[in-house]
Parts: sequence; C-alpha cells; structure tokens
Amino acid sequence: MMTMVGKMAYMRGRSRSTRPVSKRPPNWVVYQPDEVKALIINLAREGKPQSEIGNILRDEHGIPLVKPIVGHGILHVLQDAELAPRIPEDLYNLMVKSTKLRRHLDRNRKDFSNKRGLQNTESKIYALTRYYKKKGMLPQDWRHRDEIVTI
Repeated sequence: MMTMVGKMAYMRGRSRSTRPVSKRPPNWVVYQPDEVKALIINLAREGKPQSEIGNILRDEHGIPLVKPIVGHGILHVLQDAELAPRIPEDLYNLMVKSTKLRRHLDRNRKDFSNKRGLQNTESKIYALTRYYKKKGMLPQDWRHRDEIVTI
C-alpha cells in the first residue's frame, strides 16, 4: 500500500489529477496546431486568463494539453501573439488576494488570523517575484508595492 506522501509525488494539482503519460497528442484530438493557436488567441482577446483558456480548451474543445499539439504551452503562444500579461497570472492572483486581505484588515483591525494570512500571502509574492526576476519574466527593478491592486 502506498503512503500519502508517496502518492502525492506523482499527482498534480489540488484535484490530484494526473497528467497524460504520452508526450504525443491523443489520436482523438481533431484540431491542428494552427487551429489550437487561433482558439488560444481568440480566448485571450476575450480577456480570459491562461488558466481559464486551458480549462475551456479541455472542457469545451476536448484538447487535454496544448503542448503536445502545438509544441509549446499557452504562455508561449500568447507571447508570440503579443497578448501575454505583463505580470504572471499566479503572481497577479496573489496580489489581488493581498489587496482583499489588506482591505479587510483596514476594517477589522483585531482579525489576527487574517493578519497572518496576509503575511503568508506577502511572503509568497516576494518569493515568486525573486523567481520571476531570475527567469527574466519580470524586470529587475520591479517591486511589489503595498498599494491596492484594482480588482
């Protein structure tokens, strides 16, 4: 019997879903690479973030993964079309969460558990910022400010 720690090693995501084993696109996918790129670009122009684009492609169009079909991921397709976001999506979502927590704490000064949540969120933001600066996805002089992000 496999322990929970061993089981978590090969699982992905909160839903514990596993990625497809094969690196080739499944034979039941009827889309060509150019069609998939066009779908991604159209969805991005509608204002959908990367994660939502992936979910729509999976649920509505039956495309399990973009990379085996196109050769690279959704972000690369968006960068080629100059539609990529300035700030990576995971960092932006953490900044929005930080803003919501900060607003809550302005109204509820004694909420110490949310104060701790804000500290954890800020810590994640700084860690991701260092990572993205190292990878060149953010400029070296970019700084997270403690101001309110528009939601």
